[in-house]
Amino acid sequence: MTIPADMAPAPVTLRMAFWYWLKLGFISFGGPAGQIALMHSELVERRRWISEQRFLHALNYCMLLPGPEATQLAIYIGWLMHKTRGGIVAGLLFFLPSLLILILLSWIYMACGTLPVVAGVLYGIKPAVVAVVLAAAWRIGSRTLKNRTLLAIAVAAFLAIALAEVPFPLIVLAAATIGFIGARVLPAHFQVGGQHPDSRASYGVALIDDNTPTPAHARFTWPRLARVTLGGLALGAGVWLLLAWRYGAAGALAQMGWFFTKAALMTFGGAYAVLPYVYQGGVEHYQWLTASQMIDGLALGETTPGPLIMIVAFVGFVGAWSHTIFGPGSVLLAGVAGACVATFFTFLPSFMFILAGGPLVEATRDNVRMTAPLTAISAAVVGVIVSLALFFGQHVFVHHGQVDIAAIAISAAACVALFRFKVGTIKLLAACAVAGLVLSYRHG
Repeated sequence: MTIPADMAPAPVTLRMAFWYWLKLGFISFGGPAGQIALMHSELVERRRWISEQRFLHALNYCMLLPGPEATQLAIYIGWLMHKTRGGIVAGLLFFLPSLLILILLSWIYMACGTLPVVAGVLYGIKPAVVAVVLAAAWRIGSRTLKNRTLLAIAVAAFLAIALAEVPFPLIVLAAATIGFIGARVLPAHFQVGGQHPDSRASYGVALIDDNTPTPAHARFTWPRLARVTLGGLALGAGVWLLLAWRYGAAGALAQMGWFFTKAALMTFGGAYAVLPYVYQGGVEHYQWLTASQMIDGLALGETTPGPLIMIVAFVGFVGAWSHTIFGPGSVLLAGVAGACVATFFTFLPSFMFILAGGPLVEATRDNVRMTAPLTAISAAVVGVIVSLALFFGQHVFVHHGQVDIAAIAISAAACVALFRFKVGTIKLLAACAVAGLVLSYRHG
């Protein structure tokens, strides 16, 4: 039954919201843009749980934060509707299906990765991933690089990470500094382009409408801010200390906890932007996995629903499995533990940002905007993502000094499909997986 536009929908219970968030966790393909579009279509347009302005206001805040913005948006809406427990339910259900699927795929990869069928599928998917990363750079760049100043920042970031091997956190810090200074010297060059339509469409009266008063639980108070912040810090520190006490501070699980906490704070611009940092730490510094395994992990991550940053679960799984942290007879248990530790420390900051900062956002609903430092960071992120595509291309297209023409052809076809025909990511990866199987069979 269609609800008239001038009537508010019936109240939504936490149980009803639970089933929606669970469904979203299983169907949220397409990266953050697709996930945000799904939530907008369902929650703003069809169900009318939240109005257009309130939705975009929450999205603005999530865009400012490090971390997966679609996950944070789900936490925000869940919290606004059903208090802290609603935010926790929405956030957990948004990525738990992806975690479970990735654990299964990671186990298959580690136990059966040398099988011809698995190798053939990965052979076709990996060139497609290069195209997907390039498409991500194009999408972000088309929104961000509005002038020569921002373009220069992107080029400088590319050269810094690709040639000089500057750590990603330093690139973020440098870009933020340039933006901070640029806002005062050349303010017009650091105006922010929107990441979503600016239109204020109305789809009818919503449960949380433009003029709906802020609920009591969402009103800002200093004691609540301190309580939530200290609670989140205590939870993270407590879990890390438990891992350090049980397995040693220099053990893989404790190292993963600290590393992925830092990675979570570096994810300006989405998962693609932080992957070079994860690569630098996971492959080069800690040696939890190889460069080839890292690329395979991104290929697997692209095939699952949920936030793209969930590749950290693969890194944690492979790292703990490879290092046999529980002994040679418990590699699967070790892998599961590594995946869960990586996921916990990656997403804990997102819950803290929303549950602690949400009331501040609700108190300033008429004055939230992107800052110049974040504009510069977004520009730098474009260069970093292009460098990531270059890195993947070097490992996918060249084997033992020999150029793989078939892999280049698959990637080129994937680029045409993405840029010219706007083919969806999942359909593209499925087609490339079939192509990889066929080519592997012929060459086998």
